[in-house]
Amino acid sequence: MYAIDLRTEYLKNPMGIDIKNPYLMWKCEGGISQTACQILCTDEENHTLWDSGKIPGSAMRMEYNGEKLKSRMRVKWKIRIWDEQDEPGDWSEEAVFEMGLLSPGNWKAKWITGNYKVNKKDRYPVDCFLRELEINKKVVRARLYITACGLYEARLDGVKIGDFCLAPGHTDYRKRVQYQTYDVTDMLSEGEHELSVQIADGWYRGSTGAWGLKNQYGTETKLLAQLELFFEDGTRKIIATDRRWQWSNDGPIRFADNKDGEIIEAWRRPSYGQISKMTDHPVVPTASNNVPVVERERFVPEMNIAPNGKKLFDFGQNMAGYLEFHVTAKKGQKINIRCGELLDQDGNLTLKNIQCTRKDYATPLQQIEYICKEGDNHYKTTFAVFGFRYAEVDTDVEIEPENITAIAVYSDIEQTGFFESSNPLLNKLVDITAWSTRSNSLDIPTDCPTRERHGWTGDAQIFFETASYLFDYAAFTKKYLNDVYDWQKKDGKLPQIAPSGGVDFYMDAMNGSVGWSDVGILIPYRFWKLNGDRQILEEYYDCMKKYAHFMMRRCGKWGGPLAKRVKGLSGEAKKYLVNCGQSYGEWAEPEEVHKMDWKDCAAPHPEVSTAYTAYVLGIMADIAGELGKMEDEAQFRIYSEGCKKAYQELVETKEFSMDTDRQAQLVRPLAFDLLNEKQTEFARKRLIKALENYGWRLGTGFLSTSLILDVLAAYDLDSAYRLLENEEMPSWLFMPKNGATTIWESWEGIEAQGGIASLNHYSKGAVCEWLFKTMCGIRIDGENHFRIEPRPGGHFTFANAEYDSIFGKVKSGWKIENGETVFEIVIPANCTATICLPGMEEENVGAGTYRRKA
Repeated sequence: MYAIDLRTEYLKNPMGIDIKNPYLMWKCEGGISQTACQILCTDEENHTLWDSGKIPGSAMRMEYNGEKLKSRMRVKWKIRIWDEQDEPGDWSEEAVFEMGLLSPGNWKAKWITGNYKVNKKDRYPVDCFLRELEINKKVVRARLYITACGLYEARLDGVKIGDFCLAPGHTDYRKRVQYQTYDVTDMLSEGEHELSVQIADGWYRGSTGAWGLKNQYGTETKLLAQLELFFEDGTRKIIATDRRWQWSNDGPIRFADNKDGEIIEAWRRPSYGQISKMTDHPVVPTASNNVPVVERERFVPEMNIAPNGKKLFDFGQNMAGYLEFHVTAKKGQKINIRCGELLDQDGNLTLKNIQCTRKDYATPLQQIEYICKEGDNHYKTTFAVFGFRYAEVDTDVEIEPENITAIAVYSDIEQTGFFESSNPLLNKLVDITAWSTRSNSLDIPTDCPTRERHGWTGDAQIFFETASYLFDYAAFTKKYLNDVYDWQKKDGKLPQIAPSGGVDFYMDAMNGSVGWSDVGILIPYRFWKLNGDRQILEEYYDCMKKYAHFMMRRCGKWGGPLAKRVKGLSGEAKKYLVNCGQSYGEWAEPEEVHKMDWKDCAAPHPEVSTAYTAYVLGIMADIAGELGKMEDEAQFRIYSEGCKKAYQELVETKEFSMDTDRQAQLVRPLAFDLLNEKQTEFARKRLIKALENYGWRLGTGFLSTSLILDVLAAYDLDSAYRLLENEEMPSWLFMPKNGATTIWESWEGIEAQGGIASLNHYSKGAVCEWLFKTMCGIRIDGENHFRIEPRPGGHFTFANAEYDSIFGKVKSGWKIENGETVFEIVIPANCTATICLPGMEEENVGAGTYRRKA
């Protein structure tokens, strides 16, 4: 038996981490069970840093426990494991991790900026910095530590350093600045070299949010870089940003904005004719401990001439990314490109569905203005990213499909979940959900890659488990939790959006909204359950507790003049009713079900808020219990139960009666187990009636769509499948049936709200979790243990799911064969499973392949 897929804190061979005692992780292969393991860690000189010796146990993770890790230390590690016969296997292949700069004193670099005075009302060309260096000795190791307030791209002798795009990523730069570490050893030989860096506005002072608000984190873009050279003779040299760096802003990129695009004058070359200016920044950079943002899939288009006479390139896939092209032209010829995801009724490109507009202003523009140089012209976007399927090109330069490429750009999350069934539309739904996940995973989870590009916390919590089945999402999620808690206020309140740049001032009152701000408790809890990582609860517990107390303080308070007066509650119920604070409520139900107006944001939502408070505080009680905090557990349980009883009384009132066709108001209490036995029976029957009255279409909104199949499957599996298979709008399958290549924001797609809706919002794809957990029955149920409980149904003749979990690759599928249902299940090495098949007794098994008939 041997170890595979070695990782450090969920990352493959990470460079520049700052976790001082990282978890080392692996999976097993070639045996049944691991009974012991031994980890050996060495430095670059093969000096032993930690030899764990033979440690009994089956856990496939262990916290580093060797010599103290120091800045810059590179650690090689390998592992061997003993199988069920107590026989040791071969040593694994070697993995590595490298520490970054662990203390502020390690930074010798100083912040520098362009040598000009900033007027925050103006936009500026990209800053170009240069440092010339001469190397007279052989370099055996070289590292570049670099970050910026803004976006940077670094090059050595004209060659891009690393594959990170849009670095250093998106954070609230006032509280957290991420740096990257690059190994540039192979780029530096003896002789003269040039280290050049371009800096653009990025999220720091460029367009953010729906209306493209600017200067959200600062007005002065700046650079911090430290090149460390280690020579063969044992000496070391540091070349760091200081007043010796040259600067100019006369390079080819005349304008760069994440949302609006780039303006390029291709013949220009930076003069570096001035000296950079010294500046400062109050935040010491830290490592992101996350996967980088990288270029992934490439698409070659089909081309036609649109009715407006312009060339229209169709890449066949909606995505987040940018363009690359090669053309031959004369100096001064222009190429104007607009990117978007929708064609209008005439067949021309339109950005109407994603733009916010007012007199003489629209955003995002998603456009490239390229002015050619003489001869060969090569362009690839550097400091912008668009949501698009189509590119409209207006030019007299000859450009054909083979000259232009679309490049998908997103965080380097590896796909881990795969699904296939007898329904091609459902298969397509999973595919377009995966594409919306890719499109909305650019250092933070966003709602869309076009209009807002916000890290909406509600979307993130709803979609977390689906994302985690489909992709290796762990490191990405942990980074986002830092963003969430960087925002947290002294009273414990958590945000609706993190990082918060670009949030309109009038939305401030919506921070703390249930279903959104609950992300700070719901994601760590689900992360723990899915990955067996208890450490995440310990890390964030104090912050989670502050938010729980924030929720508790809202119980029993009056919500102001817009709050609905709730009559008929007992005194005890009034103490726990949550009827204060603005919140989003269910949000975005189909218009036929509930037509929204301004009061949906201005007034409290006692039904939704009381339900979520009961649910979230119940989870918080479980977390406190797991961590042995018994007093906290008891307090949270009292409030959770109090809110639950208040909810039971609330739904007996006329105003909030469950005798309704609003599916969300029936799904939510059933999903959260808030009702007494009589109410549960009524709600279940009334939900079926509501579905019948709406033609078995989805009438839920933002919060409850991901819950409805679980609720139905608990008591009426046929109804769950009937809803899943519906192809009429609103439904999940309506999207792929109508040609969607990503998940839509609104059920109505291009017909929504007069056509104002993104075609790349992942949240409705959260149904995919159900396909893995219930349809194919793959559930993680403790460390190294699965519960396999597939539930065939509907008109399906087969369904298969594969999930490369933190514990190994598990498979579960079924097919109808000669009138029987045949199940095929694969449990990975060093794992066990409880198999529960319809009409059969539960079976406890170990690693292996199992075929059963029912």
